[in-house]
Amino acid sequence: MTVGIAMLVHTSLARAEQVARHWAKNGCPVVIHVDRKVGRSAHARFVASLSDLDNVKFCARHSCEWGTWSLVKASQDAAEMLLASFPDVRHVFLASGSCLPLRPVREMVDYLAERPMTNFIESVTTEDVPWTVGGLDAERFTLRFPFSWKRQRRLFDGYVNLQRRLGFERTIPDGLVPHLGSQWWCLTRQTLTATLEDPDRPKYDRYFSRVWIPDESYYQTLVRLYSTNIESRSLTLAKFDFQGKPHIFYDDHMQLLRRSDCFVARKIWPNANKLYDGFLSDDASIFTGAEPNPGKIDRIFSKAVERRTKGRPGLYMQSRFPNDGWENGLTSAQYSVFEGFTELFEDFEDWLARAVGARVHGHLFAPERVEFAGRQKVFAGALTDSAVLRDYNPRAFLTNLIWNTRGERQCFQFGPRDNQAINWDIAKDVNAQISVISGAWAIPLFFSNANFSDIRKEAARLQKIEVEHLDVLRSFHAKARVRIWTMADFVENPMEPLQTIIDEIGIRSSHRLTEAPRMVSLDGFGQFLQNLKNQGMQPHLMGDFPVGAQPPRNQKKPGKPYLVK
Repeated sequence: MTVGIAMLVHTSLARAEQVARHWAKNGCPVVIHVDRKVGRSAHARFVASLSDLDNVKFCARHSCEWGTWSLVKASQDAAEMLLASFPDVRHVFLASGSCLPLRPVREMVDYLAERPMTNFIESVTTEDVPWTVGGLDAERFTLRFPFSWKRQRRLFDGYVNLQRRLGFERTIPDGLVPHLGSQWWCLTRQTLTATLEDPDRPKYDRYFSRVWIPDESYYQTLVRLYSTNIESRSLTLAKFDFQGKPHIFYDDHMQLLRRSDCFVARKIWPNANKLYDGFLSDDASIFTGAEPNPGKIDRIFSKAVERRTKGRPGLYMQSRFPNDGWENGLTSAQYSVFEGFTELFEDFEDWLARAVGARVHGHLFAPERVEFAGRQKVFAGALTDSAVLRDYNPRAFLTNLIWNTRGERQCFQFGPRDNQAINWDIAKDVNAQISVISGAWAIPLFFSNANFSDIRKEAARLQKIEVEHLDVLRSFHAKARVRIWTMADFVENPMEPLQTIIDEIGIRSSHRLTEAPRMVSLDGFGQFLQNLKNQGMQPHLMGDFPVGAQPPRNQKKPGKPYLVK
């Protein structure tokens, strides 16, 4: 007793001939179905190339198309000829022309001989199948599908929608419970004969001929009528991507395929010479005796699918770039944004760089130029300080900056004078740490020499921008870590918020801050705000700032009292 191979071939005839010869030379008779789309001359050459083997035959040809009944009809004809021509066949193994044996044929024959009554076919109900792609699970059995999904997509979709609107449902033949599974099976002679010779076969064939993708449901459903000895798994290693398309194996998958311990794999690239030469050679006849276990490589494929669909955080690939929201996170690393700090402190950038050991930039989105750290003209990844180039796509500028400098914490300044197009991006970015001293934008106006009427107009404009920005940061859509202080609250006790910020970034040592940046002189700032109010502008983002001299914390502390004798 042996195993017969029913092979469906439609392309790469030279490779199919090589694999069929390998099966036949190792004692497995082969019946080949060649797609009618293959030209007559190519078919004739293919038949002639295998004419020296008595245990290789060719069945009647059908024009096959994915998702249609033609594939089931081709497998039926091949199986019928195989059972009739080779009475010593105990199991029938369905394969394609792109399948490749991974282990010695003798080992597979012995494996099946130890399980003479076992059918290896994936067969699960529609409720238990998580991998159907296309939105049709149970409906593939209750609707009609006379049109090709690939060639007549509009007719296919239109006819499905029409049936849904009309409430049309086909009647499933009595006794059938629809099952789904891989189309690559290995059935016993007894089960396959019962399927092909069933008096009700015309009824079943007529029903399944209008089911969508019947090669994934015909045998998978009918096998439940004729056998209870079913291993619901395929002996063929076949992996599919998130779109339901089969993964193609190349030469560099050699070790991966060996690790699976599977008997057969598909789909093999026709030009994978290393795979064909390696697995079909006599040197490959090493018996492992291992149980086929495709689960060994499932983790690798899962990671590959995740990498393809999500990509790496902060890296924008061509396949996902046009689709907003398809990126795996806006940026690739954590970064900090400071608003109002350089206005309040004279040496904040240098102080922060010393305190946290990070790269501290100025206003990256300033209107005049990009203020890179050290005011460089060109930064990592050939990013220039040109405001025109930056403003062409501010989001891409930010994501490129973070990606190009991953491994080093980036900090930059931001404010209402800057390009606000990046507002929502940083607010919704989980990698962003945003610290805001609201109202600090008024300090440069306080020190400016401009006419007060112009100062009032500019203050009103900047306050309106910052109000909108703060609304964004406080939105429930915001995912960044946001801290907001009014200017009055901050200057009252600056060391506490500074310590909090440094702790969140992660400083080099665990000691508390012993050095603070130099705060600008705020003498007369309260009166400046009062003057703005007197001119009709209400500056409310600074908090309750005292009118008069410098805030108390900046006044020199009195010395200790002493006695004069």
